[in-house]
Amino acid sequence: MRTRRGVCYRELDMCTDNRLVVKRRGDLSGDNCRKRQRLAPESVGKSDVFESLPDDLVISILSKLSSSAGCPSDFVNVLLTCKRFNGLGLHSLVLSKASSKSIALKAKNWSESAHRFLKLCADAGNIEACYTLGMIRFYCLQNRVSGASLMAKAAISSHAPALYSLAVIQFNGSVGSKNDKDLRAGVALCARAAFLGHIDALRELGHCLQDGYGVRQNVAEGRRFLVQANARELAAVLSSASSAVSSRSWLSWNPHQHHRHVTGSGCPLLSDFGCNVPAPEAHPASRFLADWFTARGGVPGPGLRLCSHAGCGRPEMRRHEFRRCSVCGIVNYCSRACQALDWKLRHKAACAPVERWLVDDGDANLDGPLAAGDAADDDDMVES
Repeated sequence: MRTRRGVCYRELDMCTDNRLVVKRRGDLSGDNCRKRQRLAPESVGKSDVFESLPDDLVISILSKLSSSAGCPSDFVNVLLTCKRFNGLGLHSLVLSKASSKSIALKAKNWSESAHRFLKLCADAGNIEACYTLGMIRFYCLQNRVSGASLMAKAAISSHAPALYSLAVIQFNGSVGSKNDKDLRAGVALCARAAFLGHIDALRELGHCLQDGYGVRQNVAEGRRFLVQANARELAAVLSSASSAVSSRSWLSWNPHQHHRHVTGSGCPLLSDFGCNVPAPEAHPASRFLADWFTARGGVPGPGLRLCSHAGCGRPEMRRHEFRRCSVCGIVNYCSRACQALDWKLRHKAACAPVERWLVDDGDANLDGPLAAGDAADDDDMVES
């Protein structure tokens, strides 16, 4: 067969085997031939092995992945693999098993799609997602009703961080004015979280018992809770994988250690006895809050302050909500647990007494004890 110019077409080389038929066809210039493979008629109708897997098995595998993922990208990259993974990966059973690390979103990556993903996880019954999204809505998005509702949903499922966060809200009256504080409810929530082993709740409950704050004073029982909190924190550090390769210099005992201020990246919970324990890792929700407000200049609003403990990230919801240090008046904390931890972490070396505290905007009210008949907006917090 010839073309209009009289050039003959090259003959087709047919090469047949059991399954494939390969056709080779060259262009008119004689360049390299292109190959194209087609399935033989007997192979048509046979599906891929992956497509033959039942959905229950794929969902089970994805659930295991979401519960063990080390970061959100580990889980999201799997969803982007194929259409089937994308569909089954958003199954309620998979999202309900997602770990705190797999939903640990960063503040700089926050978007509407991230919000929808956390909402899907929360609707699927994931208590970590309920707590994280509740904290974000309550403190960052200024949606107190929805945020408190999500944290309450997690607290009903015995989620210790959610119970403690609700206790802090009750202690500070964050949902309204100063008169909305409910100390007894805060102590009850804190006791429940402490029963579940939450270290900050143990420390908060110990200080409440020592000071008689919202509960009948019991110094000996409060001291026992404080010792238990330190022991649990030390056990958590010893059991962590990172501490296995770190040096054990913090275990050395120095009888004169309590005469000096200890500085460094560690958290000297037992610094009076020369034991310098590394600082505990903050919850992903707390890291999100800290990064969120740091990106906005560290000021949550006009006249509002952040908790001075670096691992907390909670902001004030109204002016003078947090208690200030009773010695220097410079730092402020959302709870006694944050104060005690930050005191031994860094503030012990920087705290210096001052004669008078003035509010940042120049008001004449003092944050410490006032004369009879006066009322202070801030509560003082004694360092110990």
